[in-house]
Amino acid sequence: MTTSTSRDIAQDTRDTSRSLSGGGRFTLLAVACLTIMVGTVVAPGLLNIAAALQVESHASWLITLPSLGAVLFAPIAGRMIDRLGAYRALTGGLFLYGLLGAGGALLEGTVAVFADRILLGGVTAVVMAGGTTLISEWYHGHARLKMIAQQGMSIELGGVIFLFVSGVLAGIAWQLPFLLAWLLLAMLWMMVPRQSPAAPDETAGKSGQPVLFASLTSVYLAAAMAMTLFFTAIVMLPKRLNLLGLNEASTGIFLAAISMVAVVAAMWMPKVSRTLREMPTLALAFVLYAASLFVFQQAENMGVMSAGAVLAGMGFGFSIPLLNHMTVERSHALVRGRNLAYLTMAIFLGQFLTTFLEFLPGDGRHVFGFGAVLGLIFAALYLGIHLLKRDNRGA
Repeated sequence: MTTSTSRDIAQDTRDTSRSLSGGGRFTLLAVACLTIMVGTVVAPGLLNIAAALQVESHASWLITLPSLGAVLFAPIAGRMIDRLGAYRALTGGLFLYGLLGAGGALLEGTVAVFADRILLGGVTAVVMAGGTTLISEWYHGHARLKMIAQQGMSIELGGVIFLFVSGVLAGIAWQLPFLLAWLLLAMLWMMVPRQSPAAPDETAGKSGQPVLFASLTSVYLAAAMAMTLFFTAIVMLPKRLNLLGLNEASTGIFLAAISMVAVVAAMWMPKVSRTLREMPTLALAFVLYAASLFVFQQAENMGVMSAGAVLAGMGFGFSIPLLNHMTVERSHALVRGRNLAYLTMAIFLGQFLTTFLEFLPGDGRHVFGFGAVLGLIFAALYLGIHLLKRDNRGA
């Protein structure tokens, strides 16, 4: 009995001391790019792609329906990750991502094409939550926060890359980028071990009470609102920039610049979070969102609009990667996949809701103003939560 116990302890020590190779780390970060690619890959050639698929009258839904699919299927994705394990779930998700994404080019007609896009969104939820769960199994403490921040950088950088690549391929074979999922599947098999190490505190605490949805409500609410505010700018800016004389190409560059700022801000986020703490960092992110939307509402030249782009990118970099980390840290290992899937649902819900903004009349100035007020309200809310918790600890 003693020998067996000693051997188990030694095995645990070896497992927790293992580290992921550089190739494995790159693979998990590259997987994060697929979450943004699901919509951006069809954006540059949207009208031609919609015509080829015979859905011209609802072209914009090719971009937005994956978000709805992620919302609908995220709870199922989470349970799948917790039951099968993150590695197996991610393997299946990558295979289906490539199949549904590239295979969608063979479909025609509204029902078939839109069903494919919704299912692709559900698979994206598996890929996003499964990838983050694997990161949480291989990294712990500050290393985990740093890795999740880099994951946020990968998501935004992926948006920039795939906007360019899909623009080049729009008239040739727009479905080709989806096959990247199968390349990443092969890399996952070769570079990421199937059995990830478990942290001692997580394996020892399996009898504890799992942290479920209700305990993370404030995190999910922040994620949904952060994405709503961020995508309010993304949806409404093209119309606003057109009034300032920018053409489609210049507008694309402007939006890509926001993503590049978000990449840099995500790199700074761990240091900012350690200095300010989590809730004040979230409050700062909402202030940045509010300021960016106010600038977009009031600006009359591109110099001022560029300042808004910097503020919007910083808001994203300080919010979404941090919320990923907060979900991981507050979740028991047994239900971490489920909780991350709920976070995915909140993120995509915020993104999906903003798609209806483009149907509003006018140039969007009143929408920017309303979003700015919402940002300030949520900044005050999360700063208040921080102060309340601090006072309770003091008491």
